[in-house]
Amino acid sequence: MAEIVRLQNINKIYGDKIRTQVLFDINLSFEEGTFNSIIGASGSGKSTLLNILGTLDQPTTGDILIRGVRTSDMKRKQIARFRNETIGFIFQFHYLLPEFTALENVLMPTRIQNGKVTDAEKARAKELLDVVGLSGVMNNLSVNMSGGQQQRAAIARALMNRPPIILADEPTGNLDSVSTESIYKLLRQVNRETGTTFIVITHDSRIAEKADRIVEIKDGRIGLDLKN
Repeated sequence: MAEIVRLQNINKIYGDKIRTQVLFDINLSFEEGTFNSIIGASGSGKSTLLNILGTLDQPTTGDILIRGVRTSDMKRKQIARFRNETIGFIFQFHYLLPEFTALENVLMPTRIQNGKVTDAEKARAKELLDVVGLSGVMNNLSVNMSGGQQQRAAIARALMNRPPIILADEPTGNLDSVSTESIYKLLRQVNRETGTTFIVITHDSRIAEKADRIVEIKDGRIGLDLKN
């Protein structure tokens, strides 16, 4: 399979007078269409790594190549557009906008990208909501949905612009065990049916063990890299 993401010699240091190094010379790549888990103790650097993968943060040194594009060569607006077109995000907290319906939240990436929404894009959003099992509540305000429903809406939103990569940071961290298993199956279904590459941070060993690959971050370094 073709490589979709590569991290080269990534170091991350916070602070000027008091310098704290969080990542140490990370070299890591991910193949297109795979489902990957990143594990590690709190403070190990895994969320920092995910933020760098998603271009939300910049490394102190090193390069990120996404689909062969070196993001360090881009200016801020270029990176923002590239991110919106290439990467979908799912976080532990869904970050839905409370004053909007589920459908309006799912359409938000398209509205940000194009400034308007076409009938075809609205139809796609409804199709995604059907895929994640939310057709019946698509016109509900996000605050009037359950936690599991809100996270499903967040997944549909992440898929709206057809990104080749989905980054998920503890996507089931706030959910019960039944909802966790349901969300995991949904993510895997999307991975298999669309070929979207998933990189998922998780503390849940059940999810990690079912991934195609497990990468452990330990004290800012790669402690384990295992393909299932």
